Amino acid sequence: MLNLKLEIQNVEQANINPGMFGLFYEDINYACDGGISAQMLENGFFEFREALGTWGAFSDREDGLYGWLPYPTKGDGAKMTLGTTEPVSERNPHYLHLETSDTQNGVVNKAYDGVSLKAGETYIVEAYLRSRDYAGPVYVSLLETRKKEGERSKDYPVLSVVLSASVETSWKKCTVSFESPADVRHGKFVISLGEPFSDGAGTLKAVSIANTCPSHSLELDFISLKPADAVMGVFRKDITDLLKGMKPGFLRFPGGCIVEGAKLSNRYLWKNTVGKREDRIRTFNRWALHFNQGEGDFAVNRFSHYNQSFDIGYYEYFLLCEYIGAKPLPVQNVGIACQYQTDQKVPVDSPDFMEFVQDTLDLIEFANGPVTSKWGALRAEMGHPDSFGLELLGIGNEQWETADVQFFERYRIFEEKIHEKYPEIRLIGSAGPDVTSEHYTDAWAYYREKIGQNPNFAYALDEHYYNSIPWFYENNHFYDDYRRDIKVFAGEYAAHTSWEDDHDVKNCLDAAISEAAFLTGVQRNSDVVVMASYAPLFARVGYTQWSPNLIWFDDRIAYGSPNYYIQKLYALNAGDVNLDSRLEQGEENTVYQVVSLDKTTGETIIKLVNGNPDGVSVDIELEGNTLTQVLPATIVTGENGTTVNSVEEPENVCDRQVTLIHTDKGYILPGLSMTVIRIK
Repeated sequence: MLNLKLEIQNVEQANINPGMFGLFYEDINYACDGGISAQMLENGFFEFREALGTWGAFSDREDGLYGWLPYPTKGDGAKMTLGTTEPVSERNPHYLHLETSDTQNGVVNKAYDGVSLKAGETYIVEAYLRSRDYAGPVYVSLLETRKKEGERSKDYPVLSVVLSASVETSWKKCTVSFESPADVRHGKFVISLGEPFSDGAGTLKAVSIANTCPSHSLELDFISLKPADAVMGVFRKDITDLLKGMKPGFLRFPGGCIVEGAKLSNRYLWKNTVGKREDRIRTFNRWALHFNQGEGDFAVNRFSHYNQSFDIGYYEYFLLCEYIGAKPLPVQNVGIACQYQTDQKVPVDSPDFMEFVQDTLDLIEFANGPVTSKWGALRAEMGHPDSFGLELLGIGNEQWETADVQFFERYRIFEEKIHEKYPEIRLIGSAGPDVTSEHYTDAWAYYREKIGQNPNFAYALDEHYYNSIPWFYENNHFYDDYRRDIKVFAGEYAAHTSWEDDHDVKNCLDAAISEAAFLTGVQRNSDVVVMASYAPLFARVGYTQWSPNLIWFDDRIAYGSPNYYIQKLYALNAGDVNLDSRLEQGEENTVYQVVSLDKTTGETIIKLVNGNPDGVSVDIELEGNTLTQVLPATIVTGENGTTVNSVEEPENVCDRQVTLIHTDKGYILPGLSMTVIRIK
């Protein structure tokens, strides 16, 4: 067993930025709709679009009935069409026109993998209804498909509730809540006319409706199903709890590539995501194109209907930041569509470009402006008269300089206009897509020159690295020799086992521990690295365009990856200032450390990362005194480097509380582990 000695002196070194470790959020892998959004239905507003083709040869088209089918699906008892006459919202002109010819006919929603309910939990249904020739009741039912031996599959009711006892001839928003009597997986959400469903055994009693007619027509829009425990009525609770449990210092949103869009018309327009939900303008998600094959109108991709409903928009992201205690860090488009996939842009010297600048100025006003201002008034109208306290703003996402793109000039204009009106806003620039190419070196040369002329030109540069596990071990000293005149935002990083699409194994323990090793160097250099966040944040199982990811979920549960628990340990145990520490070991250097002081509690915080598959022993010497007492500690480790978490085993690797006993060789650290010790 390798025997080491850690020496700690109470000598303060670099200060640690409060909230140094945060979150990078992007709507990828169904992170928003189907993810952190508590909305359980798909396309409840009938405005979905289908993304077709491949990068460089793509288009999108209306597919407003996506996710809905007549119920029952066989026969002609129910027919669906899209209507546009006098809609609920002119900005979302489509709605569902339903015609039925029999009782219990209606429509059923795909709901991703079907509706998942928990016994005893309460759920809320909302919908706008308008009658054409039907005045009777409208029912919401949850059905399960079961197959009894020797029979065909049949739908059996879990429950039926009245959504509206009668329907009016003008649009009316209807709401009903219900408590689920049972656990349900892959259930069917049905809205029907006439009478409720019954399984024929008295579980649900059929009701005779006197005014039931042979044929009816009804119109529906903005249909919603959410659990009653949704945080602020918007966010899925178990996922949000995982975020809050990290106590992140910041939240970067709304993403990376979706900020730019597959084309500029598809970019993230924050103004389309605020105000009444009925008036928010939807679009397809650029990640819908990720696995498309073929050209033009030919698409082979189960995710070609990946859309953005904006049920969660910029206002909700600001609310989320408040709820989890994170500083908001929105990122703005600089007039460039995704630089990897297209050359579409607006010229820097055009009036169109200045609209992008004005959008950013308006965003700051929306976040911080007084209620007497145009955008501050909208914020107050939405329910938040107080400022959101926006301090940080990203200018461009993963952009780099070319003679054609002129990113540096774009940034310069943004900086000038923003600081002319809001000098207190700290701007984050882009160091490009990696830390190895000329894009990276060109960016640093440009920003350093400008900082010499204007210290407020940029607060930090956003650096990204998706690299191999060995790279993260080998680059523990990456920031040791950086100049300190501009800060670093380590905005996107993750250790990749491979670039293959084997999503299940990428978030393994080995990758997580390599990141932990790298982060000891990041924290040690906290005088230059002021923010750090893993990316991407979320992935829905079975709906994944990219991996690894920090948090995974399905329709039932959400769980952290091993990497999540590493990030959590750093966020919860950063401290206020680093202390002088030295770890004596041989040339192999398989154990990594960083030590800090929490000035509030007076605790010395020791982080030790063992990248060796075997255990090691460490003697800890604090101010010349060798520690021998029992030490409470938090450890992240697992059976071996390939260990992962999953839906079935969500805590194979997690943060566990242990007690370290001093032996004749010191304190024992397990192989492939991160250990945090707090000493008063």
